[in-house]
Amino acid sequence: MTLHYTKYLHKDEHAQWITFLHGAGGNSSVWFRQVRYFKDFFNLLLVDLRGHGKSKDYAACLKEDPYTFDGIIDDVIQVLDHEAIEKSHFMGISLGSILIHRIVEMHPNRISKAILGGAILNLNLQSRFLMWMGKWTQTVLPFMWIYSFLAFVIMPYKNHRESRKFFIQQAKKISQQEFQRWYRLTADILPLLKKFRGNKTKIPMLYIMGSEDYMFLPFVHKVVKDNVNASLLELPYCGHIVNIQQPTEFNEGALYFLKE
Repeated sequence: MTLHYTKYLHKDEHAQWITFLHGAGGNSSVWFRQVRYFKDFFNLLLVDLRGHGKSKDYAACLKEDPYTFDGIIDDVIQVLDHEAIEKSHFMGISLGSILIHRIVEMHPNRISKAILGGAILNLNLQSRFLMWMGKWTQTVLPFMWIYSFLAFVIMPYKNHRESRKFFIQQAKKISQQEFQRWYRLTADILPLLKKFRGNKTKIPMLYIMGSEDYMFLPFVHKVVKDNVNASLLELPYCGHIVNIQQPTEFNEGALYFLKE
């Protein structure tokens, strides 16, 4: 049994693939504005990560508790193997960017180029405090209270309203237990992000960030400056969920990167 996934096949049987990875609490529907655009150029593979979207039944069959990043990566590679996809571009948003960085480390032969939206490469003091607060309140507060609060802190401005609303609505589809299982992954996140920042991979990577993504953008600036294979597209007046808030600019920038 594999994760639930959806394919969109291009009429050219030799077209390249893009594999899409959503963020924590979301599902593959976050990419609806990318599907309409990229299906004219590529084969598309949209994956619901374990416990998310239509992969709830898959999560119920797992004996692994707590979850691990490597286990989640194995889920994704299993889907590629099942579909006989030897190599793919990868596109991720938020936590999906962390998973792609890990795929670069574990399976570099499976990835052609990477597009990382709202990328997380380090946590500032505010985000570390929020992570600590979530750890100590998740067993006593409904997870939607925590999730909604995090959404307002990460995307605080009026022009972030649409992406913030979508962020919260999709999270309502996962359970309290599933939220807690994913939240335990935060214990491993800081050493993992430190490794990513020091990784000088030869795989071309495009970071697409909002200029108002104040928690995570400064760290991306530093990494791009130090890595000749990494580039940055910074979208003005835009927050964390860049592919929803400015889909046209996101799509056109990503396509140019994939085609160059």
